[in-house]
Amino acid sequence: MLIQTNRPQLSRRTVLRGLGAAIALPLLECMQTSAVSAAEQPAAPPKRSVFLYIPNGVNTLTWQIQQAGAGYEFTSPLASLERHRASVTPISGLHHPFVLGKAHNCDQVWLTGANVPRDGGAFRNTVSADQLMAEVQGKHTRFASLELAIEGHSLAWSRDGIQIPAERNVKTIFERLFGEEKGGADVAKRRLNRRGSILDAVLDDARRVNQKLGSDDRNRLDEYLTAVRQVEERTERANAWLNIPKPQIPAGEASRFTGTIDQTVVREYHRLFFDLMVLALRTDMTRVITCMICSESNGGAIPDIGISQTRHALSHHNGDPEQLRRLTETDTFLVEQFSYFLDQLQKHEDVNGSLLDTTQVLWGSGMAYGHSHGNANLPTILAGGKALGVKHGQHVDFNLPVIGQYNVEQAGEHYRICGRPVDSNARLSNLLLTMLHRMDVEAEQFQDSVGVVSEVVA
Repeated sequence: MLIQTNRPQLSRRTVLRGLGAAIALPLLECMQTSAVSAAEQPAAPPKRSVFLYIPNGVNTLTWQIQQAGAGYEFTSPLASLERHRASVTPISGLHHPFVLGKAHNCDQVWLTGANVPRDGGAFRNTVSADQLMAEVQGKHTRFASLELAIEGHSLAWSRDGIQIPAERNVKTIFERLFGEEKGGADVAKRRLNRRGSILDAVLDDARRVNQKLGSDDRNRLDEYLTAVRQVEERTERANAWLNIPKPQIPAGEASRFTGTIDQTVVREYHRLFFDLMVLALRTDMTRVITCMICSESNGGAIPDIGISQTRHALSHHNGDPEQLRRLTETDTFLVEQFSYFLDQLQKHEDVNGSLLDTTQVLWGSGMAYGHSHGNANLPTILAGGKALGVKHGQHVDFNLPVIGQYNVEQAGEHYRICGRPVDSNARLSNLLLTMLHRMDVEAEQFQDSVGVVSEVVA
């Protein structure tokens, strides 16, 4: 089932009132009118991106692939990806220069590459790559992007550096995507109009209190108003799509997401999220999704396989062989769920091949070696996207210029490259820039990028 919907034209509010001034909104493509109706415009082939984050790095000793190029062998935690060899590219040696040596905030800057304070304190983030994609591809879909978290928080950040909230409840996500408006379209329209009036009142209040605030409070108010603007944009978008029918999901399929869910069966709970992502993509409800798999601090226990510790606790193993064994088991489990996701994308046909061919997927972590908080040599896997011009079939290893072949028996060699990059120009932002280009985002640079990763471009 693949349901395409025509893009409605959004009305444009000329100003946002707040902070004692009238602030004009930028002209957005989805706000522009056209002499050609949406129905007459040729439908562009869908281009999609999904970002999946795991916390606290991996057990580098059992994770690291030994051979570069096409003849590589998957290590035991990655073995389930063998069936997708032609559609995946493991990448070694990437890092975020602005994050090196700074233990915290790795998850918050995975998709932004923002400069993190050395003390790990509060900072103002920058826009995440997924949101730049949503600005371009989101004009075709009911939802510009979806922000999900099985555990933890959102990976997405607005142009103002404000975190976009993530949804963690499967039933709520499904109802938002495919549920009927309570009371019908007319009731929903009145509700949206009322929300718009409330937002106007909030902005009016902000203007009145602005004169009484110091600089720090003005900054906080600015963050608040950014959140208000985000709600306003979502309200405008929901109003514009109100009369466009949602896809009809068969009752049997819908019941999986709306019935009672046992979150303690981790394998099935993860797969429920992955199935919901596939459903959202194949019905073209959105083309951009971010999902945090589990929390950096207190998530990641897997009772299914006898793992009661959090992933954070396992990653701080102090060299304990039993802890390392369990960490490898969790690495293996998480990759197996990723492989399942690729299975589902592969089996659904799309206009240009399979759904996997039209969806590029980035799976990885903002940390390499959790015990020492090493954040170079980030575990990174790029999958799918062949119809977008992504090339696969090799292990791209930016550690090779200096170290050459690895020796898995020498832990120090692995841990050293997790703390300091071998190639200073091997930046995760390079890969994000490459993915942005696959999604038709016109950008010469993304954060600290110095070019694209040519090895993955067809």
